[in-house]
Amino acid sequence: MFRIEKVDHYSDELLAALQRLLPQLSPTATIDEAWLREVLADPAAQLYVARDEEGEIVGTFSLTLQKIPTGPKMWLEDVVVDERVRGKGLGEALVQEAIGIARRPGVKSLNLTSSPERVAANKLYQKMGFEKRETNVYRMKF
Repeated sequence: MFRIEKVDHYSDELLAALQRLLPQLSPTATIDEAWLREVLADPAAQLYVARDEEGEIVGTFSLTLQKIPTGPKMWLEDVVVDERVRGKGLGEALVQEAIGIARRPGVKSLNLTSSPERVAANKLYQKMGFEKRETNVYRMKF
């Protein structure tokens, strides 16, 4: 039903899809061609998309590898399922794909953050084995 693939190169189709999908994650999320090209060129970042039967991009997620003194960790970010196809198992398929990719020698954990108001997403992550951590997340905006 859906095909998940890693994206290795820029295309106008990809940019348009992300410009449509990312605001569904956060109303303030934006992306332009220059930033997308930078993301795709970063060896620590991996971008994946899901396509429907017609080949349209209807979902996405990104993985980043963080090499720090306490050991390598991966982060799952920007998991978005187009509102037109929600409830059809794509979110679970995207997260399962990410887990499979992250399970590699040396990687200690796969981490993600999710806003509390994303109730369905939080339930999915917990159902799939992610544990809610009791920690504080701090942000400094520039």
